[in-house]
Amino acid sequence: MDCRIADDLIAMAEHDRKFADELATSGALYEGYDPRMAAIHEKNALRLQAIIAQIGWPMERLVGKRAAKAAWLIAQHAISQPEFQRSCLKLLAEAALEHTVPLWQPAMLEDRIRMFEDRPQLYGTQLKPDAHGNMRPYTIEDPERVDERRRAVGLEPLAEILARAKPQPLPADRERFEHDYQKWLIEVGWRRRS
Repeated sequence: MDCRIADDLIAMAEHDRKFADELATSGALYEGYDPRMAAIHEKNALRLQAIIAQIGWPMERLVGKRAAKAAWLIAQHAISQPEFQRSCLKLLAEAALEHTVPLWQPAMLEDRIRMFEDRPQLYGTQLKPDAHGNMRPYTIEDPERVDERRRAVGLEPLAEILARAKPQPLPADRERFEHDYQKWLIEVGWRRRS
């Protein structure tokens, strides 16, 4: 096991979580993609790219369970790098077929990519606040079978997740928030100008 790589992955994921918690406490997390958070995500993604070039996808047998989960989190948060996220999904899907990563990891990343591409998600893992701040899933493909798909990848029923989901504060200016979000999706390459 490569302890230096494992330590790097764990430290990056912890820094990401700690800063996100600070933004949530201040309320800034709900006002848009904070440039400081974006910088953390981009720096972490660059380091993960270098790790992948060196050892391939950092699976548990290579870096340990905690660091392997951290690698998935870093990929999940590399939202300003569509091609990198898609390449991570491919690596995770291949590893899942070989039973070297949990099936829920590529499932959640696939849902995130589909959401950014404005396609229905498969597993209902990506949530958004409704007009009252209550968390609801983004559009789901074939919603009648979502729990069947979730069960197949080791996720609990969607209703259980939604029952525990805490309401989220809404942006002060929802129209500006949505405008900025749509502009960002185009700028980073998730969507094309219409």
